[in-house]
Amino acid sequence: MLRIGVTGQNGFVGYHLTQTIKYCTDFELVNFEKCYFTDEVGLDTFVSNCDIIVHLAAMNRHADAQVIFDTNIALVQKLIDALNRTNAKPHVLMSSSIQEERDNMYGKSKKEGRKLLEMWAKEAGSKFTGLLIPNVFGPFGLPNYNSVVATFCHQISRGIHPKIDIDGDIKLIYVGDLVGEIIRLVKERYSASKLTIAHTQEIKVSEILNILQGFESQYHQNAEIPSFGSKFELDLFNTFRTYFEFRSLYPKKFKKNTDPRGVFVELIKLNIGGQVSFSTTVPGITRGNHFHTRKIERFAVIKGKALIQLRRIGTEEVYNFELDGEEPSFVDMPIWFTHNIKNIGQEELITIFWINEFYNPEDPDTYFEEV
Repeated sequence: MLRIGVTGQNGFVGYHLTQTIKYCTDFELVNFEKCYFTDEVGLDTFVSNCDIIVHLAAMNRHADAQVIFDTNIALVQKLIDALNRTNAKPHVLMSSSIQEERDNMYGKSKKEGRKLLEMWAKEAGSKFTGLLIPNVFGPFGLPNYNSVVATFCHQISRGIHPKIDIDGDIKLIYVGDLVGEIIRLVKERYSASKLTIAHTQEIKVSEILNILQGFESQYHQNAEIPSFGSKFELDLFNTFRTYFEFRSLYPKKFKKNTDPRGVFVELIKLNIGGQVSFSTTVPGITRGNHFHTRKIERFAVIKGKALIQLRRIGTEEVYNFELDGEEPSFVDMPIWFTHNIKNIGQEELITIFWINEFYNPEDPDTYFEEV
């Protein structure tokens, strides 16, 4: 089993890469702490334990551009110094940027850092892969830092109307696709001093905003699942869903239409397909304790009392929602949140589930972890 270490584990791409590795049976994740860059013993131990190192740690923004350059070069040099001290020869992959050729200190720092690691690999007789990565978007990106998508999602989910300064074309890759490509390169032990990761979507900034505002209208305001014209739109939707304040959003109550015959409730309005199922759960029993990385899922309680819990993978905060069939309501499951549902009442719990794709045992996108 390959031992893989990732610097910058707490960053946007680092989070997604390390969490994916944890559920991949091909790898053992070697722990990394930010403090290792100021702790020679810690950094030496880290590099010595790795077959693969993915170097993601970097500073993207600072008021003083020279600080960005100096910081990023220093991080690379400290990594090289540790490799030399320990005579470790792991395959090193470094995340650089398509900004390498631009006249800014961030791009220059990534280019210079990549060349330093390339030189180390040649002298040490090891492998190196320098990755030129386009703009990355996906769940949990930081607004005003990681991407315009993150900024728009944050603003729209909080009722702020975004403004566009320059409506240019932007080349994007979804973080899940980038992680998949990194893992493929790791498995193949692919070596290249400069490898450009292809973008998966090129689109105007205004088009991104229009799509996200459409999601706000259909999904957030009307609880309607939009149609998706491409994988990019689905990835954008799943990204958008993770930016809401869940405690104020859920549970969402359905409208009950009551007449002498009984009650009628519209559970879900779909512009796409998927699979609908239902379960009965006896008192005290919990279902679920798993998460998805791409699926859209809705839990609708129509009879009995339930506790639905959510927790983002890699964090400790738990969101608790109580639902009662007397006032039918639902909670949608954001991706990368492990979730469960427990019967907390005295009678049988009836839940209707909708998910946007058929269950495929060969590709279930279902990972088990206790909330």
